[in-house]
Amino acid sequence: MRLILPILPILLIVVPLHAQKADKKKPTIKLTDVAVATKDIVYKTTPQGELKLHVFSPAGEVQITALRPCVVFFFGGGWKSGSYLQFVPQAEYLASRGIIAISADYRISSIHKTTPDKCVEDAKSAIRWVRGHSTELGIDPGKVIAAGGSAGGHLAACTALVTAYDAEFDDKSISAKPNAMVLFNPALNIATLFKERETGNSPITLDVAEAITPTNFVSKDTPPAIIFFGTADKLKVGGDEYVTKAKALGLRAEMWSAADMPHGFFNREPWIRVTAKKMDEFLISLGYLGGEPLIKLPEGTPALKREN
Repeated sequence: MRLILPILPILLIVVPLHAQKADKKKPTIKLTDVAVATKDIVYKTTPQGELKLHVFSPAGEVQITALRPCVVFFFGGGWKSGSYLQFVPQAEYLASRGIIAISADYRISSIHKTTPDKCVEDAKSAIRWVRGHSTELGIDPGKVIAAGGSAGGHLAACTALVTAYDAEFDDKSISAKPNAMVLFNPALNIATLFKERETGNSPITLDVAEAITPTNFVSKDTPPAIIFFGTADKLKVGGDEYVTKAKALGLRAEMWSAADMPHGFFNREPWIRVTAKKMDEFLISLGYLGGEPLIKLPEGTPALKREN
């Protein structure tokens, strides 16, 4: 039996489907006024075309004096649509704080006619490429953060948890497991969603859905995570399941919720700033950033609630 993995009412910043090929629409939200340097790097050539990493780094440096942490963002869009542009505001902000920030392309069905397992493969390739090129990027290979929203949050979690779907030509001696995760309403219970929303017209099987369900693979080696959800988001059940399993193993897994907010809430004001500040605080607690967050929230800004 084959069926479509549920394309959830997810996301997000509206971008043209060709945005990965022609970056004509830039995000209007700015989280920082600090200038950052940018460049694009091809990290993978697939039968469907090249995939790029869009790199944001502190501007004005003549030489790197210390290796920096690195974060790799994966956009959302139900493994079907979306663009790296979604996480440009967060990438710019973290670059202004001293982190090498990357927003990654991966194959999606609307452009590349591929399936979710190929998305997982590409995400793992991206983390491996970054860690394998840490010297030229000026990053600390022991401080790599995987981040993303919705389907992209699922992919970030897969890099940490899923052992299947390594690309054929990846250097398997390089770990695809990040050292930390920042997950914005991630889709973590794929197999459950598959069973609940069977349509009879899916590009993947239940076996594949099980193999790319992050909550199936939580272990004592799972890296620390911060997770954001709106309480009105049906995907939160998967996040709760993940946190329960992580806590039982003594892992760090912070759940922060926004009351009555739907899926994708973090893309909009004021929540984009609220979640970015909390992300900053999480990275400070890990020793990946110093000082205080640059984001200052006006009095009366709604707050996230820590659930655990």
